[in-house]
Amino acid sequence: MNRKSWAELTDPQLLAQCAVDTYRASGPGGQKRNKTSSAVRLRHTPSGLLVIAEESRSQHENKAKALVRLRQALYLELREPVPEPARCPGGLADHPDWQAAHQNQRIVIRGVKDPRFWPAVGLVLDVLVVAQSRVSDAAEWLGVTTGQLIDFLQLDEKVWQQANQIRARFGQKPLR
Repeated sequence: MNRKSWAELTDPQLLAQCAVDTYRASGPGGQKRNKTSSAVRLRHTPSGLLVIAEESRSQHENKAKALVRLRQALYLELREPVPEPARCPGGLADHPDWQAAHQNQRIVIRGVKDPRFWPAVGLVLDVLVVAQSRVSDAAEWLGVTTGQLIDFLQLDEKVWQQANQIRARFGQKPLR
């Protein structure tokens, strides 16, 4: 399976692929905080990703938050191959994850709550890896301007950090 098929699983299906740990979280939260095991740690066995949610006193709420974080982590941290630019002369305009995010050479996603955001993030980070973190090459290949691509990466702090980690891997300076 790939990251998209994992991310599209229902909550029970995705949980079935995870080792679930509950524990008592430290910190503020009143008398009940240290008496109940409400914090949740999910380890996605197929990918090895680990996410934690411990802000609520409700184990159910924390489990739901951890599942959301796991889906985001799948797109943030797992890279998938994309065709080299030479083999894909028209760019990636027809890629399903990018088609929904991009129209008339503009990125139409305006925030992380848009359901198209995380699949588009996965593709953009994949393209950055293939482009050896050269943002201008990645933007050209995706059919947008460099400024539009940088604005898209800045929509979420974790996406920005991941893009800069990719740049560091290729010896490039961080984006500002």
